[in-house]
Amino acid sequence: MKLSNRLAGVACFAAIMGGMSLSPSWAQEVPRMEMATVFPEGITTPDNIQTRVGELNFFDGVPDVESAQKVYNLLDFTHAYQAFLDGTKIASMDAIRKGILEFGPANTTAVLFEGLMDSKALFLTANTTSVYMFSWLELGDEPMVIETPPNVLGFINDHWFRYVIDFGNLGPDEGQGGKFLVLPPGYEGEVPDGYHVARTNTFGNWVIWRGYQKDGTTDLAISQTKEMFRMYPLSQKDNPPEMTFVNASGQEMNTIHRMDAEIFNEINDVVQAESLMGENPELLGHLAAIGIVKGQPFEPDERMQAILEAAAKAGSVTVKTIISKPKDERFYWYPGESYWQTAFPGGAYTWELDGVSIQDIRAAFHFYATGITPAMALKKVGKGSQYAFTYVDSNGNPLDGSKTYKVNVPADVPAKDFWSFTLYDNQTRSMLQTDAQFPAIGSNDTGVVQNEDGSYDIYFAPEAPEGKESNWVQTVPGKGWNTIFRLYGPLESWFDQTWRPGDIELVEYASSGASSNAETAEDITLRITVDGRVAVYGVQFDTGSTSIQPGSEETLAAIAEMMAELPDLKVAVVGHTDDVGGYDSNLDLSKQRADAVVADLVNSYGIDSARLFAAGASFLAPIASNETEEGRALNRRVELVRAP
Repeated sequence: MKLSNRLAGVACFAAIMGGMSLSPSWAQEVPRMEMATVFPEGITTPDNIQTRVGELNFFDGVPDVESAQKVYNLLDFTHAYQAFLDGTKIASMDAIRKGILEFGPANTTAVLFEGLMDSKALFLTANTTSVYMFSWLELGDEPMVIETPPNVLGFINDHWFRYVIDFGNLGPDEGQGGKFLVLPPGYEGEVPDGYHVARTNTFGNWVIWRGYQKDGTTDLAISQTKEMFRMYPLSQKDNPPEMTFVNASGQEMNTIHRMDAEIFNEINDVVQAESLMGENPELLGHLAAIGIVKGQPFEPDERMQAILEAAAKAGSVTVKTIISKPKDERFYWYPGESYWQTAFPGGAYTWELDGVSIQDIRAAFHFYATGITPAMALKKVGKGSQYAFTYVDSNGNPLDGSKTYKVNVPADVPAKDFWSFTLYDNQTRSMLQTDAQFPAIGSNDTGVVQNEDGSYDIYFAPEAPEGKESNWVQTVPGKGWNTIFRLYGPLESWFDQTWRPGDIELVEYASSGASSNAETAEDITLRITVDGRVAVYGVQFDTGSTSIQPGSEETLAAIAEMMAELPDLKVAVVGHTDDVGGYDSNLDLSKQRADAVVADLVNSYGIDSARLFAAGASFLAPIASNETEEGRALNRRVELVRAP
């Protein structure tokens, strides 16, 4: 898909939600009446208003037919856009339900990853070390019993993706296993003794638990689940039915919600299946405004369908932006010092701080991840797990599967159990699909080499750096990626931040073959659109020279293709150097190299010279240390910067 199509939602959102400019009213003059007073400034508006949705015309505050339709288009878009953001969690749970039910019916089927979950499964940000197991609980009029195994991390989330109860190590059974009684919505009947009782607001509920490997195998976790896990109606407690256990390891499955207008159908499926108790009336109001109403068919007409498509495009780029480049510093573990992010600012698993809902972060979380429990957010020294994730390197640039990165894990990692990195595909938010079954590495991997000071250097690259094979995770050229650093059994030094992971550092521009440094048009287009700039290394110069080397044509052609893809874009071509030599000489050299690139784009590729200008930065904007040859090589570059 062309980037212009992918960004159509952004353009639509900007056009519809942009600011207004006012023009004078041309209505006839109103005679002054005896009781007339001077109206305070700002309580009236002109009858002719120029807006981003077009000209709006009113007769003394009442719109004409065309203006009224434009306003309602805007209002419906606003409802649909908000429904996308707030309803992502609902669609996500719907996708999980459908994915589980592919393996068997609710209440009697448990899906187990006996050989761990791998990258064939489309599942939001799962890990490769826990033994995942889950079922779909469907309640009727009576309570349901769940018998749980010991030594697991488990919880139940309802169909609205709200927390119900924990079980296992952080639940009321304290890791011993037990019997839980789940009461259906509105249940007022007798509640017998001998159970851990939970009340849910929905009939459908996701039951998920994670076991642990022992001695490198999943055998104990799987056998305990098969022996002990049961779900059945309370009325069958004396003769519980058998469960069906399905091994999903290595199988293709999908639990990822839609990111286009079909997401509204996923949301509607849940609304139709559930009572409305337990969901926010404001969200239900947004849904009702676009036609998603309990007990009614969802049949958007042609006008509304176009609005839903525009809102889905705008919503999808919004959650992608919030999760990868949040502006709210509460989203960072170490604000202003590092790009490692937290999904639960202030330890609030509800995303409510100081009486305020942080709705943007909540929407981004449900786009990116899954599972709601206090155990994921609260301080539990030596128990549960903690998470830090990032989409960018230490310079704030998106992680690129074509490049080589290194992260240092300092000594004395505050993990009682173990730590790990897992890599994810930016588009699916599922495990990155590489040549490896498990795109991950951690302290449980016996081959990982530790430095003399007790720290670890972990590498991410399309090919293993020489001698670093045991500490390497493969990436995919042409694809972006993100990673989650997990601590299992987190210790105090994590919570008081006396220990912190290093940032992900760009080591070198990975290369294998004569043209491997050539950036693609899609990559350049995406970077300059999202980041406003992109460094290119495929345009090469002789040492101290302004002559472009042969072999640079592929990158220059990609730049030209990007300019054609974005015909309104103007670009500053900025030359950069290392710090070898004086400032003035490097300034001249960097400017002349930028001039050479501009000239070649104009003369060889037909780019309008009015869309380009050259500048030199000398050594003033390094992206790596000039103390090493690798760093100096990174600093010798040409950057394309979006210009006004």
